[in-house]
Amino acid sequence: MGVEGCTKCIKYLLFFFNFIFWLAGGVILGVALWLRHDPQTSNLLELKFDGNQAPSTFYISVHILIAVGAVMMVVGFLGCYGAIQESQCLLGTFFACLVILFACEVAAGIWGFMHKDTVSTEMINFYDSVYDKAVTDTIGDKDTKQAATSVLKVFHETLNCCGKGTLTAVLTSLADKFGLSNVCPQSGSTTNCHTRIEELFSDKIYLIGIAALVVAVIMIFEMIFSMVLCCGIRNSPVY
Repeated sequence: MGVEGCTKCIKYLLFFFNFIFWLAGGVILGVALWLRHDPQTSNLLELKFDGNQAPSTFYISVHILIAVGAVMMVVGFLGCYGAIQESQCLLGTFFACLVILFACEVAAGIWGFMHKDTVSTEMINFYDSVYDKAVTDTIGDKDTKQAATSVLKVFHETLNCCGKGTLTAVLTSLADKFGLSNVCPQSGSTTNCHTRIEELFSDKIYLIGIAALVVAVIMIFEMIFSMVLCCGIRNSPVY
């Protein structure tokens, strides 16, 4: 025989929220793996030019998310088992893990908010350096120019864009039509790549932010319920 009354209700509420938390961990893990292997981001972030790798800040964030999703699934299982078994030790461990996870999430959220434009800015700078070598540099090394053109083609075909801004997009597209260059996508799009890069990474960062907010709310409820249940078990005459 275990806890009774309101404490028993708290027990099953905690189990329910833990199950949701465990599912959320699985969703975050799945989304992080999708972000890691998404063709658009993979094609761009695996590019190399002139010995320089494309900025990897985005991948660092994704790898952190993968670790967080896996830890959440383990902690969620621990919480479910602790609630069903009415174990003070497991619930105390679960609460401590939640506090650490919550603190890490808050710290990551603050860092992410302060650097939310870093990923797109770094990728735009990388694109601009490649564009300048491939299109505007007429006196550079021929092999370097050819390598830059290949990398630029990947950018343009992946994002369906052409050029750094509206004017350069139109001029580059015209240069392609007159046979002076061959870097724009086959679709003939004249959307500038700065806009496409910002859209690509901003959308994904907002997706990460929404997931983190949902998880934070669940964690707050779980911390409250786990402490209430732990106190209820301690005060129960059965124990």
